[in-house]
Amino acid sequence: MGILIKNGTVVNADGSKKTDVLIDGEKIAKVGDKINATGHTTVDATDLLVMPGGIDVHTHLDMPFGGTVSADDYTTGTQAAAVGGTTMLIDFALQSQGRTMREAYDTWRKKSDNKACIDFSLHMAVTDLGPGDGSQGLREMEEMVAEGVSSFKLFMAYPGVLMIDDGLMFKVMQKAAKLNALCCIHAENGSAIDIVVAQMLAEGKTAPHYHALSRSPKAEAEATHRAIALADMAGAAVYIVHLSNAYALDELKHLQERGAKALAETCTQYLVLSIEDQMPGKSWDEAKFVFTPPLREKWNQKVLWQALTDGSLVVVSTDHCPFRFADQKSLGRGNFSKIPNGGPGVENRLQILWHYGVNGGWFTQEKFVDLCCTAPARVFGMEKQKGSIKEGLDADILIWDPNAEYTISAATQRMATDYSMFEGWTVKGNAAKVISRGELVVDNSTKPGKFLGTTGRGRFVKREANAGGMV
Repeated sequence: MGILIKNGTVVNADGSKKTDVLIDGEKIAKVGDKINATGHTTVDATDLLVMPGGIDVHTHLDMPFGGTVSADDYTTGTQAAAVGGTTMLIDFALQSQGRTMREAYDTWRKKSDNKACIDFSLHMAVTDLGPGDGSQGLREMEEMVAEGVSSFKLFMAYPGVLMIDDGLMFKVMQKAAKLNALCCIHAENGSAIDIVVAQMLAEGKTAPHYHALSRSPKAEAEATHRAIALADMAGAAVYIVHLSNAYALDELKHLQERGAKALAETCTQYLVLSIEDQMPGKSWDEAKFVFTPPLREKWNQKVLWQALTDGSLVVVSTDHCPFRFADQKSLGRGNFSKIPNGGPGVENRLQILWHYGVNGGWFTQEKFVDLCCTAPARVFGMEKQKGSIKEGLDADILIWDPNAEYTISAATQRMATDYSMFEGWTVKGNAAKVISRGELVVDNSTKPGKFLGTTGRGRFVKREANAGGMV
C-alpha cells in the first residue's frame, strides 16, 4: 500500500501541472494523471500545491560558539525545519585547530545519532591541514569526499578561532578542484573587522547596534572578491555563503561574468530585516539580531531580491544558528563582541520567502521551488535523490496551502529559542502536510506545529562531488 496524493498542482522548478503523485515506500513511484487509488491511502490536495520538500543547506545545530552552544540540537532543529516544510538540511562539522577532520566528522555524526528527525548531511569546516606542508589534511579531504561530505567551509572571519589565511585557503581550493568538491566561503575581512571592533570598544561603543556598524559591507565585498579570485586561480568552484549586500553582490557578478565558477546564496533575514528597522541603536533587545554578516541598510533588500530573480544568487538558506535571548545573548551585555552570533530561522524560511517573494511579485512558484529545493539539491550533489517531484526520487514532499494565513510567534514555534526574528508577522502561505521519505511527519491542517514522526528517523545523506553542479 502506498500514499496517493490526488487533485493537487505539482510544482517543480521547470513547470507546474495538476496531476497525481504515488508514493511507494520511501520513493516517488509515479507522477501522472488518474492514478488508480485502489489499495492506497489517499491524500486530497484540492486547491493545494504539491512541491518537493525544502532543503536548507546552511544550519548550525548543537554548535559550540561564543562561550555557549546553539540552542537547537538535532532533535529540536530538525523538527522545527519539518514543521516549516523543510525535509533536508546540511549542517556544518567544525574542525578545531589542532584536530583532524575525521574527529570533527565523528563528533557531528554522534550529535545526530538517534536525534535527527529529517534527512541531513554535513559540510566540513576546515581550520587546519596539519603539520608541515598540510599533506595530512589534504588526504583527509579525500576521505571526507568518500564519506559523502563533498563541500568544505572556509572562514575568512573570526581570527584565532575559525579564520584561515589565504595560503591555507588556496591549498584547500587546489585540492577541492582535483576532487570536484565545492568550497563554501564565509567572506568577510576578519583582520580589518577586528581592528574596527577594538577601536569601537575603546571608545565605549558597546551596544548591540555597534556590532552591525563594525562589520562593513565593504569588508564583505573585499573578501568575496578575494575568495572568488583565489578559487579561479586554483580552478575550483566556490559558493559564497550568506551574501548580505549590494557591494559583495557586485564583486560576485563581476567575476561570474568573467568565467569564474562562482555561486552564492543569501539568507531570509537579509531579504526582510534591516539595520534601520531592527537595530537603530535604541535598546538591548537588538541583541536578538546580532548575527554575522550583520543586518544591512534597507536599500540592499531590493538588490538581493532582484539577484534571486535574475539568477545571480541561486539559493536561499537560513544560517540557522539560534541562541536564547535571556541566558545566551546576555553573555554580551556591555560588550557587543561577546554576544553569540546567530539567529533562529529554519522554521520560517519558506513562509517568509513565499509571502514576500511569490505573493510580493518577485518571482513565480516555480522559481520558489528552484531556490528552496531544486537548486540546493543540484549545487550540493543530491539531485539524484532530492529536490524535485520525479519518479525514483525520495518521497520528500511538501503539500503547501498558498492561502493559509499564519502568525509567526515564539510562543508557538518549535525552535528552542525564547524569541522569533519575525515576531507577530502574519504571512500568507504555509505548509499543510509534510512527507519525509514517504512518511507523514507534519499535518498542520489537523495538528498545527506538531511533529508526528519518530525522533531519530533522519538519515545521513552521502552527496556526490560535482563542483556545485558546474562540472
